[in-house]
Amino acid sequence: MTELDFMTSPQSGELGRFLQQMLLIRYFEQQVEERYRDAEIPGFVHVAIGQEAVAVGACAALAPGDVITSTHRSHAHTLAKGTPARAVMAELYGKVEGCSRGRGGSMHLYDVERGNLGSSAVVGGALGIATGAALAFSLRSEPRVALAFFGDGATASGLFHESMNLAQLWRLPVVFLCENNRWAESTPLAQHSPIADLTQRAQAFGMTALEVDGQDVEAVYRATAEALAHARSAAGPVFVLAETYRLAPHNVGDQQEYRDKEEYELTRSTQDPIAKLRERLALSDERFAELEREAEAAVADAVEFARHGTDPDPQTLLEDVYA
Repeated sequence: MTELDFMTSPQSGELGRFLQQMLLIRYFEQQVEERYRDAEIPGFVHVAIGQEAVAVGACAALAPGDVITSTHRSHAHTLAKGTPARAVMAELYGKVEGCSRGRGGSMHLYDVERGNLGSSAVVGGALGIATGAALAFSLRSEPRVALAFFGDGATASGLFHESMNLAQLWRLPVVFLCENNRWAESTPLAQHSPIADLTQRAQAFGMTALEVDGQDVEAVYRATAEALAHARSAAGPVFVLAETYRLAPHNVGDQQEYRDKEEYELTRSTQDPIAKLRERLALSDERFAELEREAEAAVADAVEFARHGTDPDPQTLLEDVYA
């Protein structure tokens, strides 16, 4: 594993903003779970509760022209990249006011204007999109970087290896950020990967790789900033392994019968990134409660906005269909 020099740190006051974003994501996803159970939200829903620090830390390190691609677990990435909660919630409700005009739902969130090239319901499906964007940046000599979010399960897919191989061969400005939450749906890492250290995936291609604590938002920010600087300097792509924890079921309705209950409860009580950051900031109960109320109010507003949104006109069904 190649070590990069973690010298970049958030500016003064940034950690407080990170906490606000993480709380917004947490309350957003908790509300999505409730609304889904009440049959207000169609389709499937996968939340990233426990993984907020990865989304917030990584997206905060991006430059204005940089882009991301995401996964079926994409709410956190989309909110962290700057899409308003109203637009994300409206998309989940299938409304025209949604960031994908009500056509994508939870697993297909797009916001090209804000640098989100989209999420894919196919495991690892957006890796090729990020690599293609990086190729375009390289050919145009643009100082931009593409960052691809994906999970540990995607490292066994063919597209992952093709993307990594071409990116390294052509020294593309792309960062591959693996959120290792240790579960590929219901399959533990030990059963779906022949190696325990996933940075070895990058080493096989001669790619720079680093590992970071995905529950520490500042560490994620610093590691991502260094990876982006490396890629932006035409030094080649970087593989970032963020060790994180899924503190929720794979999707709403998953009973997690495959998971040890004691291990799950211990993980929830010791690995919450929001609790870790709150402790670091030494926030009083009163201040933290105030931040929680702000996040809760923003999410409640987003739900009401989505409920009163506009249903798509069936006559527009074939718009934006290219194949």
